[in-house]
Amino acid sequence: MTQKEPRLPNRQVPFSDAFIAFIPQDWAPYPSGLPARLATAEHTQARRDAVSAAYPGERIVVPAGGLKVRSNDTDHRFRPHSAFAHLTGLGTDREPDAVLVLEPIFVDSPDATHAVDDAGHVATLYFKPRAPRTDPEFYADARYGEMWVGQRESLEEMQAMTGLQCEALAALPGALSVHLDRIPTRVVRNVDDRITTLLDELRRTHEVDFDVCVDEELEAMLSELRLVKDDFELEQLQLACDATTVGFEAVVADFPAAVANGRGERWCEGVFALHARHLGNDVGYGSICAAGDHANTLHWVRNDGELREGDLVLLDMGVEVDTLYTADVTRTLPVTGRFTPAQRTVYDAVLAAQQAGIDAARAGRTFHEVHDAAIRVVAEHLHAWGILPVSVEESLDPVTGGQHRRWMVHGTSHHLGIDVHDCAQARKEFYREGTLRPGMCITVEPGIYFKSTDLLVPEELRGIGVRIEDDIVITDGDPLILSKALPREADAVEEWMAGLLGR
Repeated sequence: MTQKEPRLPNRQVPFSDAFIAFIPQDWAPYPSGLPARLATAEHTQARRDAVSAAYPGERIVVPAGGLKVRSNDTDHRFRPHSAFAHLTGLGTDREPDAVLVLEPIFVDSPDATHAVDDAGHVATLYFKPRAPRTDPEFYADARYGEMWVGQRESLEEMQAMTGLQCEALAALPGALSVHLDRIPTRVVRNVDDRITTLLDELRRTHEVDFDVCVDEELEAMLSELRLVKDDFELEQLQLACDATTVGFEAVVADFPAAVANGRGERWCEGVFALHARHLGNDVGYGSICAAGDHANTLHWVRNDGELREGDLVLLDMGVEVDTLYTADVTRTLPVTGRFTPAQRTVYDAVLAAQQAGIDAARAGRTFHEVHDAAIRVVAEHLHAWGILPVSVEESLDPVTGGQHRRWMVHGTSHHLGIDVHDCAQARKEFYREGTLRPGMCITVEPGIYFKSTDLLVPEELRGIGVRIEDDIVITDGDPLILSKALPREADAVEEWMAGLLGR
């Protein structure tokens, strides 16, 4: 990995010798004190210890990822890879190009060729510290320069913030080369192509045989490490849900403006994004603001439709807080504040299915039992309405059935945490086929989707799409609903909306 030249905007005028001599002069010194330890950093040592115990004597490489170009010489806002954030405590937009390395400790031995033992690991954060003001990076690099993107941390400051040993990123290639022929090395692939390429080249240079599967196993382990949340993580998820509640309330209060101004879905998206950026780091995922028949497109993120009186609008939105933990909440709401009889019929069916799923979310039960409980209620309502072409039991047969999936195709739950679909690389025996344990945070989000073009559906129900989603924590007893501040029952929804709309 070679040192890059400063990235200069295409239109930047070359710097004269006089400017280069002048620019570093007469700046106030950087603060002499060190920043406080990040609150997240107090909880990361135990996570790194778990990785260390899983891979004794092996080197573990976890990149944060790099900046991605959005357009020409501008980048997308940076968000670190979730495993990196989980193990370092760095959130918000920290730290592009950084790499966490867990280096196995060498035990003293007369024969250094086999000195690697299970004595643990030393964690080192390799990152790009701020350059001195005499360096062209300071004034000329539009991606990293202090004049362009603000003051970056020094090695000492980053160490104080994270509690990690810190080294300059330029030292990483040499560090990865040391004893590579004797230290099994794993990397989280597909995060930073430069790091993966560097390590693969070093492996070839040192004639090290390796199987990509060992890297994939690391990725799965780091996902599984997040299945059960600690108390700090649960606090962050509650903060995310609380901020999401504020965002939902602001969106509903602005329904009249969304109707009047046109492109109301975009209006809803924008109002929520304002609160997400103000109260947290960002939205946790692309907001779904789907009015009318758009609600029947599961991942409707175009959000360019109208809000019309008499329609429902499905809002699937979540705030990601600065530590990167996110909420994921869905409410389907009447634009005018009152459900029509047909809308309430579908809404109440989905609510009953969701409650069945929540009731099934108990420690010791399997993850898929939550879906099974919810989908049975969906199938029963479809059958009662005369829509399901077979019996409930026939439709629920996993091999020969599935007809109900025409109107509820997705799963009812997923894990939630730093990623909105957290722990997604976990092995199925710990996820889809896994057992629920206290501290797990999952969503419960059944839906019924009747497309306007579906001729099997009674005409009065066509075009109605409903999903209700809440974030819950598995406990030793009843699940804790983190998003309970947002009402679910139809009457309560109408009363809540009336207060927000001033009716």
